[in-house]
Amino acid sequence: MKKLLALFVMYILFFLSFSICKANVKPDPDSILSFQIEMLRWDEVNKLLPKYSTFKVVDFETGQSFMVQRRAGHYHADVQPISHRDTKIMKDIYNGEWSWRRRAILVAVNDEWIAASMHGMPHGAGALKNGFPGHFCIHFFGSKTHRSHDTDLSHQLMILKAAGKLDQYVSEAEPEEVVDIFFAGLKQHDAKIVESVLIPGQKINWDTVWDEMNTISLRRFSISKDHPSSIYIEVPVEYEWIHRDIGRKVYDNELFLVKLSPIKGWKVDSEWLTDGVY
Repeated sequence: MKKLLALFVMYILFFLSFSICKANVKPDPDSILSFQIEMLRWDEVNKLLPKYSTFKVVDFETGQSFMVQRRAGHYHADVQPISHRDTKIMKDIYNGEWSWRRRAILVAVNDEWIAASMHGMPHGAGALKNGFPGHFCIHFFGSKTHRSHDTDLSHQLMILKAAGKLDQYVSEAEPEEVVDIFFAGLKQHDAKIVESVLIPGQKINWDTVWDEMNTISLRRFSISKDHPSSIYIEVPVEYEWIHRDIGRKVYDNELFLVKLSPIKGWKVDSEWLTDGVY
C-alpha cells in the first residue's frame, strides 16, 4: 500500500511539472553524431540501394565504420563486407564473436544518413573474398523478415534508437507494447532500450545482468483490458532465461507498470532486476 501511495505522489508531481514545462524535443547530448539522420521506409531505401551497390555502415554505439555490398534481399538488405579488413572491423564491433544480436547503425547513401539495424551473424551464401562466411542482414524502417514476412521488433527498436526517436515511440506505447519493448531490450543486451521503459532513477548493474544472461525470451503475459487503474497495472509474465552458468530456466513473475505523467507514457518498475529475481 505504501508503494502504491508513493507512486501516486510521483504521478501527481510529474503531472504538475508537465503543466509548467514545454514538450520541445532537444538533441541528445550523448549522441556520437551531430548531423541530420533520416528514418526512411524500406520501400524508399530499396530504390536507393540496388543490388551490388556499396555503402558505408557506421555502428551507432562505437562510431566504427566499414563498407558493405548489397547482394540480395527482397524485404530487407542482404549484404556482405567488402574486404577482409571490413570483416575484421565488423567482428570487432561484436567483441570478436559473431552474434544474432541487433545493433543500431547508420547507413551512408549519397548525402544522406539513414537509420538502420543489423545483426552480426554470417549465414547463407557469400560471394566476396572477404573472410566472411555468408551474408548478414540490414533492416530499415518497415523492413520485414524473409521467413515470416513480419517486421522484427528488435530491429525496429534499433532503427528508432539510431534515428533519435526511441523515447517518442515509447511515450506513445500501449502497456502491451511496453512489455514487449522491455523484453526485447533485455534480449538484445541493450541497456538504453530497457531504460527507455523503466521508471527513472532506478539503478541497475547491467554488467551483472548481462553476465548472468545468455539470452531471454518472453513466453507469455496477460493484461486485462478492464484493469482498474489508469496509472498502474500488475502484469503476470512467463519468460525463459538462459543463464550462462546453469542453463535454461523458466520463471513466472510480475511486472509493475506505472504511468508517471501524461507525456512519458507507461514505465516498468524494475524491482525484480535490481533485486536479482532471476
